[in-house]
Amino acid sequence: MTPFAERVLTLEAEGAYAVLARSQALEAQGREILHLEIGQPDFATPAHVSAAGIKAIQAGQTRYNPPAGLPALRQLIAREAGRQHGLEFTPSQVVIGPGAKPGLFFPTLALIQAGDEVIYPDPGFPTYQAMIAIAGGVPVAVPLREENKFSFDLKAFDAAINRRTKLIVLNSPANPTGGVIPLEDLQHIAAKAQDFGAWVMSDEIYGRLAYDGNQVPSIASLPGMPDRTIIVDGFSKTYAMTGWRLGYTIMPEKLAERVELLLTHSIGCTATFTQFAGMEALTGPQEQVDAMVAEYQRRRDHIVAGLNAIPGIHCLIPQGAFYVFPNVKSFGRPSSEIARRLLDEAGVAALSGTDFGPNGEGYLRLCYATSVRTIDGALEKMAEFFQALSA
Repeated sequence: MTPFAERVLTLEAEGAYAVLARSQALEAQGREILHLEIGQPDFATPAHVSAAGIKAIQAGQTRYNPPAGLPALRQLIAREAGRQHGLEFTPSQVVIGPGAKPGLFFPTLALIQAGDEVIYPDPGFPTYQAMIAIAGGVPVAVPLREENKFSFDLKAFDAAINRRTKLIVLNSPANPTGGVIPLEDLQHIAAKAQDFGAWVMSDEIYGRLAYDGNQVPSIASLPGMPDRTIIVDGFSKTYAMTGWRLGYTIMPEKLAERVELLLTHSIGCTATFTQFAGMEALTGPQEQVDAMVAEYQRRRDHIVAGLNAIPGIHCLIPQGAFYVFPNVKSFGRPSSEIARRLLDEAGVAALSGTDFGPNGEGYLRLCYATSVRTIDGALEKMAEFFQALSA
C-alpha cells in the first residue's frame, strides 16, 4: 500500500537544485566546477535595502503581521505596479508572500478544480506543472518555439484552448529561454482568454530584466484583462533578494480574499522585517538595479557570442531574464546526456532543456548571472567538450 497521496507522487525535484547538489558533491571531492545552473543574481542585495532589514530587526519588527502583508507595503506595490502597467490597483488587490512561488500556487489552488485545464509554456518553469497537478487540474503544454524567439506557438495555443480551459500561465521574460512575448502575441492570447472565459496568470518576476532599451509588455494592461489577470512578481531577481523570500501577487479583490485565507492557514504571514526591506527597495535609490541590468546585458552579449563561436551550437540573443538557451541538436545526443557529461567531464554545471519540459529537448539552459571570468572558463571548457563530442 502506497503511504502517500496521489497529488505528491508525480512531484519531481527542480533540475537546478538537483544539478547543484551533484556539483557540490564533485566539489567535495576536490573538483573545480563552474556554476551556470542556479538562477540567482551574483550581486549582493543593495546595501540600503539590507540596512533597512537590519534596522527593522533591531527595532523589534520580528512579530506577526497581517497574512496579506503590511498595509504600507501593499499600498506601495499597488502604486508602483499601477504606474508600471498604466492601471489603478488598490492595496486590497495585493497579497504579499514569502517569495513568488506562493503567488503561483495559491491562486491556482483557489481557481482550479479537478478536470479544469491549465495551459502553460513548455519549456517553462517546473513549478507551473507541479502546481497544476497539486490543484487537480489537467496540464496542457503549449510549445515555445525558437523560430518565434521562444514565444508561444499560437497555432498550438489556438488548438489547445477550449471551454474547459480555466487558466493560462504566461512567463515573460521567460525562464529558461529569456524570451519576451511580443505585444501582438499577448493581444491574441488576451482575445482568446476573453472568448473562452479563462483567467491568465502572468509571471513577471523578470519584468525589469529587459535589454537593449526595451520594455516588457504585460497582458494585464490590455483592454478587458485587468479583471481576469493575476500578476506574480517579487524582489528576488530585480533587487538580488533571493534569500529574503519576498514576493507578491496582484489580482482581483475577490480572488485576493481567497488567496489571503490560503496564506492564513498555511504560511501565516511573511516575515515583517523583510517587508521593511522591500519598502526600502521600492522607494530607495534604483541606480544599483540599473547597473545590474547593464552588467547582465554585457554578460549576455559575451556568452551568446562565445556560444555561437562553438561549431554546432546556435544560440539566440535573449531579450530578458539572465538565461541563454543554446540549441545543441546538431550533436545528436539527448540534452540530459550532454548536461550530465558537461558536468562530469568538463566541470561545467548546466541544465538540460528537458528539465523544463519535453519541448526543451535539444537545448541547454545556462545562467549568466555570474562573473565574466566564470563565463569565459565555461566557454573554454565547453568548446573543448563539444569538439571532442563531434569527433
